[in-house]
Amino acid sequence: MKTIKILGTGCPKCKQTEAAVRKAVADLGITADIQKVEDIQDIMLYNVLSTPAVVIDEVVQIKGHVPKAAELEALLKA
Repeated sequence: MKTIKILGTGCPKCKQTEAAVRKAVADLGITADIQKVEDIQDIMLYNVLSTPAVVIDEVVQIKGHVPKAAELEALLKA
């Protein structure tokens, strides 16, 4: 099972990213533990300066933009 963290303080782009991640997981039919990380101190642990960011299995994969469905699906299939 993959662990996916969405890093962001709750801005509209962060919410869009969370929705996109949840949709991609559902569309692919995979099992994932999806977590929303909003605490700025926790976000800084990932050395991310621009949100939203997506961390898959503790590796920062996306930062600073809302990912497109194809981008997410490619990362989740890997």
